[in-house]
Amino acid sequence: MQHNWQDLAKIVADKLEAEPIKGEPKELYEPIVYTLSMGGKRIRPVLVLMAAELFGQASESSLSIAKAVEIFHNFTLVHDDIMDEAPIRRGKQTVHEKWNRDIAILSGDVMFVKAYQELCLTKPEHLVRLLSLFNQTAIEVCEGQQMDMNFEQEEELELADYLHMIKLKTAVLLAASLKLGAISADADTVQADLLYDFGLNLGLAFQIQDDYLDAFADPDQFGKKVGGDIVANKKTYLFLAALESGDETGKVALKKAMQIEEEPAKIKEVKALFESLGAKQKAKEAIKHYSDKAMNALAQIERPEETKKPLQELAAFLMQRGV
Repeated sequence: MQHNWQDLAKIVADKLEAEPIKGEPKELYEPIVYTLSMGGKRIRPVLVLMAAELFGQASESSLSIAKAVEIFHNFTLVHDDIMDEAPIRRGKQTVHEKWNRDIAILSGDVMFVKAYQELCLTKPEHLVRLLSLFNQTAIEVCEGQQMDMNFEQEEELELADYLHMIKLKTAVLLAASLKLGAISADADTVQADLLYDFGLNLGLAFQIQDDYLDAFADPDQFGKKVGGDIVANKKTYLFLAALESGDETGKVALKKAMQIEEEPAKIKEVKALFESLGAKQKAKEAIKHYSDKAMNALAQIERPEETKKPLQELAAFLMQRGV
């Protein structure tokens, strides 16, 4: 039986609630329970289970992998929030704000180890492949985070560098979640790699779309402040595409506009330059390019078309926010 992504998200949430990570001292473990109970869409563990169901069925091993992925993902969020000095995550206080920085670091470390404990509950015949992929993905996520921090200090960046960063920081974990699930269901290497490619390109399309929507979304549908990246002077896909347009006058105007202090005026001027320098159109084309690559990879997987429907529906959900 195949489930839709909402049903699978509930299965993951129920499993996390039924098997909380507890221990002593409580100051170490309470932040972990708090973090994993904060919700979210549980997309990454859902992808694990969807991939397993695509190639057969989700087993207890698949569910352990899904838990491992979700614990790891939330570990990265706890540490990212420390680095960003973020006060809020999913509408609630971040761990370092609710407790303190040292507790947040240590609780995150335990989450990282707990992810491996969950992974080790899987079938022995899969463990080498699973650990190899999980280890490589964990390293790549850290590389992407470091690149992101480096970019904040660098004056000149190329669009290719940004694409590589978002691939590592965001897309590889989506891709790996799918491949891990496929491995748990005995998928062969070719099919598992096609599913990885699907996730990787979907992740790239999603992140570029997120950059696009930050500037050009309908505020009533986006769910957060439009223009936030512009106000924060973030080097997004739109910003770098505008700089690479080849229009020297426009580049000078864009850099000047980014220094405007009055927020509404700054957002308006920068958005106008994104359009006139072709960055808006280039972003839309990039979103379509990576979305098409994702769906092409999914189409090549040798499974009946009806079994791919849950993944197609999830992809549509992720990309439906309206470009």
